[in-house]
Amino acid sequence: MQTWLITGASGGLGSSLTRQLLERGDRVAATVRKPGVLDELQAQYGERLWQARLDLTNPQQIAEVVERAFAELGVIDVFVNNAAYGLYGAVEEASDAQIEHQFQTNVLGSLRAARAVMPFLREQGRGHLVQISSMAGHYSIPGMGLYCASKWAVEGAFEALAKEAAPFGIRATMVEPGGIRTPFITGNAVYGEPLDAYREQEAGQFTRMMRGEVPGMNDEAAFNRIVVGDPHKMARRIIERVDAGDGPLRMALGSDAYATIRAALLERLAALEKQQELAYSTDGDDVMQRV
Repeated sequence: MQTWLITGASGGLGSSLTRQLLERGDRVAATVRKPGVLDELQAQYGERLWQARLDLTNPQQIAEVVERAFAELGVIDVFVNNAAYGLYGAVEEASDAQIEHQFQTNVLGSLRAARAVMPFLREQGRGHLVQISSMAGHYSIPGMGLYCASKWAVEGAFEALAKEAAPFGIRATMVEPGGIRTPFITGNAVYGEPLDAYREQEAGQFTRMMRGEVPGMNDEAAFNRIVVGDPHKMARRIIERVDAGDGPLRMALGSDAYATIRAALLERLAALEKQQELAYSTDGDDVMQRV
């Protein structure tokens, strides 16, 4: 039996992970923003489900919850940094408060949680960090710029953290799912204030689609026709990856994630290759040229 600490365990991918882990006999420390949402599971699994309320924008609460989880449970084998949400609309349309909250949650909250867990994992001499990122950590499009920016930031910090944690016996996995059939899009999304200037631009069209304001795209069945990811299958693959131990840092889940990440990387590589002569031309005159 392993013990997992999962943030944002009340819905979507976090909920699927929690349920599958409890079903197979593991112990789960689940954090939620709203108390009571896991009471049915609590009644079913008793002491194997440990709960705490956690708001990732509250640094003190993060530290307190992590410390209490290790104190009461003794050992935590796997930490899943899952809680996040999407902010959609043109970059200009979002308010300062919305942008700050997006980064306080997705970036600073995730980093604070991981940093709070690290001393305990180091003391244990083992553990596994699982950061739920997104295929959006590899590209950016109109209407998603701020959400993508938050995931790019997480990717950069977590790649370094994974290398820093390895000498202490701590493994790391960065999960990059594509679209997931959960309320993440329709239920947890936040939108900027629409500006007429963007209404017929790509950003406006994308945002209206996300809001369900496009004919034929305004119900759950319609979203499921374009959102391919099954949260239960994704959760199973994450559990299998942790059970296996070693593996690549990044883990793409969903055919859309594979295709989108691959296309983004190839496009960036092609653009870089065309700039080789330019890049080398700015070296100092005493630098030995490399091919």
